[in-house]
Amino acid sequence: MKILVTGSSGLIGSEAVAHFDAHGHDVVGVDNNMRRVFFGAAGDTLWNLDRLKKATKRFKHAELDIRDRAGIDELFKAHKFELIVHCAAQPSHDKARDIPILDFEVNALGTINLLEATRQHCPEAVFVLFSTNKVYGDAPNEIPMKELPTRWEYARPEDYDGVDETCRIDQTLHSLFGASKAAADLVAQEYGRYFGMKVGVFRGGCLTGPSHSGVELHGFLSYLVKMGVTGGKYSVFGYKGKQVRDNIHSYDVVRAIEEFAAAPRPGEVYNLGGGRGNSISMLEAIAKIEELTGRKMDWKYVDENRKGDHICYISNLSKLKKHYPNWSITRGIDSILEEMTLAARIMAGVK
Repeated sequence: MKILVTGSSGLIGSEAVAHFDAHGHDVVGVDNNMRRVFFGAAGDTLWNLDRLKKATKRFKHAELDIRDRAGIDELFKAHKFELIVHCAAQPSHDKARDIPILDFEVNALGTINLLEATRQHCPEAVFVLFSTNKVYGDAPNEIPMKELPTRWEYARPEDYDGVDETCRIDQTLHSLFGASKAAADLVAQEYGRYFGMKVGVFRGGCLTGPSHSGVELHGFLSYLVKMGVTGGKYSVFGYKGKQVRDNIHSYDVVRAIEEFAAAPRPGEVYNLGGGRGNSISMLEAIAKIEELTGRKMDWKYVDENRKGDHICYISNLSKLKKHYPNWSITRGIDSILEEMTLAARIMAGVK
């Protein structure tokens, strides 16, 4: 296939590039290192682009901004894409507060630019949008909770598997990032349902892995591991440090793309995270990283939680598994943390 990956130097984009290249596909990657613009030097992804150029055979890089409608149109005219994997985004709900217009342009306008270019030039292609669980805003916080020694937990048995796709996305506090991604999410669904295009939407939980350029404002597990390895100071914001996230390895994310692309369902939405088995609280993650690094983490507690942040979020994967029974979680939380710790040691030059 001829495949387009946006955000190709990022975590999921780079995993997709490497995976599809290794399987013999021609991959064009679009990335203009906007992560550095958003987060400074710590967010720079050029190291990952260099890695991809050395490790791949058919990958071609295009330094292009997805807000550039004419540039995107020219790219689609030049290539007959059969699969579009749209990972590019402004990914931080805290950062969006400072750059609301840029956030909306990248997340919403950039998405419709790509969808319309697909409709005009390759309407039979499969289009996968990476959305976010932040489209649900803080509605998941209304689920009854109970406090355990190291984590918050769902109080009712019927909520054990987590949040499913029926959770409402309106009448809730999203953050501006959540709102811009919800706009992209809805317009992508519409291109699938209204135009009958092969569009799928994945609402990610905590997507993670060793290729993440994690920073304080985005990429919690990657940044936490980095601080544990280097000895940097980490701030835990609210909820007694017992807030829970489910984490999914970038490889398992790409496998979900692969399964959807093989049998697309126009306009469908799927929650995509690590599920119950890969859920972990901040306190639990710190303890595991301390065990892996052999050193105490330097962290402080900030009593005020981030605005609109989830107390406990676990992705219910039932719908995805039902529609695509060949897909499953293959990387557990312990192996994810071990791999990320090793990668962080190498990057930091720490033995």
